[in-house]
Parts: sequence; C-alpha cells; structure tokens
Amino acid sequence: MAKAIRVHEVGGPEVLRWEEVDVPAPGAGEVQLRHTAIGLNFIDTYFRTGLYPAPLPLVLGQEAAGVILAVGSGVEDLAVGDRVAYGTGPLGAYAEVRNLPAQHVVKVPAAVDDKVAAAVMLKGMTAHYLLEMGGLIGSDRAPIVLVHAAAGGVGLLLAQWAKHAGATVIGTAGDEAKAQLARDHGCDHVILYRSEDVAARVKELTGGARCDVVYDSVGKDMFEASLASLRPRGLFVSFGNSSGAVPAFEPKVLAANGSLFFTRPRLNDYAASADEIRRRAGDLFGSIASGILKVRVAQTYALAEATQAQRDLEGRKTTGSTVLLP
Repeated sequence: MAKAIRVHEVGGPEVLRWEEVDVPAPGAGEVQLRHTAIGLNFIDTYFRTGLYPAPLPLVLGQEAAGVILAVGSGVEDLAVGDRVAYGTGPLGAYAEVRNLPAQHVVKVPAAVDDKVAAAVMLKGMTAHYLLEMGGLIGSDRAPIVLVHAAAGGVGLLLAQWAKHAGATVIGTAGDEAKAQLARDHGCDHVILYRSEDVAARVKELTGGARCDVVYDSVGKDMFEASLASLRPRGLFVSFGNSSGAVPAFEPKVLAANGSLFFTRPRLNDYAASADEIRRRAGDLFGSIASGILKVRVAQTYALAEATQAQRDLEGRKTTGSTVLLP
C-alpha cells in the first residue's frame, strides 16, 4: 500500500483526496517507482474538473522523478535503484509509489537533481517540440515569437530556448514582477496584458512586422490578440487553455488575418515512442547541463497539500515550476 491524491468526482480543488491505494507488482514491460518529486501542471486541473474526461477514480499527474523499486518482465535497460523521470504516459504521478510502462521513463543524469527533473520533463519536452514545430530547432532562421504566460513553467523554458536559437522573444505577463522574471529568462520585451493592448504593442515592438509564431497556453482570453499579433502566413500554436477553451471559430478567420496556420498539439503525439522521448529528454537535460536553460523551481508543497497547490496555481499565485514532495 502507498498513499496518493485521488479524484472520485470532478470539481474544484476540494475534490482531491489523500488516501491509501494498492500498488501491485509491476507487470510485463513496467517499472515500479518510488517518487521523490512530482511536477504540478495546469493540465492536472483539466482532468480534475472534467474538461479532459478520464475514468474515475483517478490519480492525477503526468510528470515526476523517482527511484526504481522493481522491474517487470521484459524490461532490460532499466534496473532497481536507477534514478529516473517521466513526463508522458498514463496519469498517476500524484502518488508515493506507482507502476508505469518503462517506455516512458528516462534515466536522470547525475548533474540534474530530482526536483529539477520532476519540474521539467513534461514542460521541457513540451517546449522542445513546440520550438521544433515553429522551426526554431535545427534551423538558422531568426524569427520573432510571442510567448504568452512567459513567467510560467513552460513559458520560462520556451523563452530561454527560443532566445538561444536566435529568436526575438516577446512575452506576456500579468504584473511587473512576473515581467522581470520573464526578462531574466530570455524575453527581449514583455507586455503587461492587464494594462496594455497586446496586439498593438506587438505591432509597435516589431515595427509593424508582427510575429512569426505565437505560443498560446492561455486560450480564450488571448485568442483574438494572438491572431492579431501574427504576420501573414504565421503560425498560431494553441497548447493550453488556462483562461478557458479557445472559442469555436470559422476557418475563414485564418484567411482574413493573413492565411494563418493554426494547430492544437499534444505532447503525447510528439513523444509517441521511446526513441522520441529519449531524444527530447536528452536535448533537454543537455541544455540544462550546458547552462542554456535555467530551471526555476519556485514553489514546493507536500504531496498531501496538493489541494492548496492547485488553488495557488489556478489563482495565478505561482511562477516558474512547482513541485510536490511525497
């Protein structure tokens, strides 16, 4: 037996329950992990509220670091005692101990501690595929990009990596403290979205050229500003909806704004195999080790305090990455 945060009915943070769960021996192709640190992500709240449906009861969470306690049959490249982390695969990270298909797990280099590993696997691999999608990895282009929620966990990684790749990075943030944090992590300019017109400022900052790519994790509240911030044939990457889902729209809206491209990607589709996961995680850990990426674990909570952690996340009281500790 072990303890976990479980959801028996969808709703607000109050539906999270700290209770005992049974953890059987790992099956074929699985590993059993004792978690040492667990990443908190906004997507966790989507499953909790039912925005993303999942069978109940469920254990939340997709990102964690830990130590292997046991391996199932057929697992040959991992062993008991290995330090590992993951950011894809089935839900279940909000737990002291869990089983997970081995293909989702990667070994953690000695230079990366468990809190950092837990904070960056989902967010970092997300940043990696988003930049690759926007042509910023493996390219000599120097685009202009707009990163919404630039002081958040994915935003800080996106901004740093994009800047290193040669992009001009414009971020959005809710207040000056978050704006300064975004500047310290790669943003050339930061727009205070509560007091400034985002699209108008983008046009001003770019001399009317606007952006090649917009990375939008906010959703509803930034949809129109994101469209208006793109140059003709620009790419709108919608990868979250912290303010609510993007409203339904007619495809002709994309034509009217300059033949734009719009995509709503998911990490699991861009980390669909063990080889792809290892490639992305390898680039991620390498960029941390080389100093390209600074990882900011700004808040920690006990796993049993996940209710408060999610309240703070939804209340925009957090910056950078947040980690839950079993």
